[in-house]
Parts: sequence; C-alpha cells; structure tokens
Amino acid sequence: MATASARATMAILLLLAALTASHIATSVADCQYSGYLPGRSGACDQTNSPDCCVDGQQYQRFLCSPPVTAPATWAALTVNSFRYGGDGGFPSECDMAYHDDSEMVVALSTGWYSGMSRCGRSIRITARGGAFVYATVVDECDSVNGCDAEHNFEQPCGNNVVDASPAVWVALGLDQDVGLEAVTWSDA
Repeated sequence: MATASARATMAILLLLAALTASHIATSVADCQYSGYLPGRSGACDQTNSPDCCVDGQQYQRFLCSPPVTAPATWAALTVNSFRYGGDGGFPSECDMAYHDDSEMVVALSTGWYSGMSRCGRSIRITARGGAFVYATVVDECDSVNGCDAEHNFEQPCGNNVVDASPAVWVALGLDQDVGLEAVTWSDA
C-alpha cells in the first residue's frame, strides 16, 4: 500500500505528464515567482494530504497566475475542506462563511482569484475524461502567503490551482486520495 507521500509524488508526475510542454512553457513565461517564503511548521491538519511547511525550507510565492485562455485554462485540481474545522482553516474570504463538504465550491490561486473579482461566480471544471461540473468561487488559494495558522501551516498555493471541495471531486468521479489532478476550467 502506497504512503500518502508516494501517492502525492505519483500524482504530481502524472499531472506534469498530462500538461503539454506548451502549457508548462506558457505558465513559466507568463508568471514568474515573486520570491520565497521561509518555512515554519505548526499544527498542520493532514486531512486532505496537504503540503505542510517544514522549518527552514524555502517556498516559492506567486503574485500572478497563468493567463486565462479560451476555451479553457489548464489547472491543478486539489482537494480542500471548506467546512468548520476542515483543513481550509478560516471562513471563506468571499462570504466569511464555512461551506459543507457537499457544496460545490472552490478557491482559486491568487492571480486567478484577482482580488476577489471572481467571488460568487461560477466556473466550469472539466476532467480529462470529459466529465464537468460547475462550482462557485468562495475563496483564494493563497499563492503568496502560507506557513502560518491562517493557512493551516501549508505551503503557498501554486500559481495554477483550483482548490475544490470533496463534492467537486465526487461529481467529477475523481479519487480524493490522489489529491491532485490535471483539469481545465473556464468562467461559466
């Protein structure tokens, strides 16, 4: 039986293989990291196999995300609990509320979140097999800050993340234990 770390490593490798070289090149060329955040460990809730911070480690920070393209933009889908006591930590930024794991909600990387401009808006998320769902943007997946209590002592988000509730994963027929999937998304 594979450990959570081994599953996460395998998922990352599969995600990179799924994204074409042009998608990766575009992401790198259009959105460079904006420095490093020094790691600080703490009481990191391990419910959804998060990337918990390690003391002394350096983590990339991003103020931007890859450009949103038509008809859809490639992203890394991660799983997050937005419920009270879940690994999302504090209430969602858009509505200052918690959301049950059965709700179709997401957080977007800092650049895509765009200073709350997508709050309350619906996005369409499509998995590789063609299954798709609509989910509401309720929070930011912070690509700048992390390694503190507000962020569950997790690393800053990548610049291309759609952080989705368990309900989104279930509706797409994806395995939450993998915790990372290549998807596309678009404004609905």
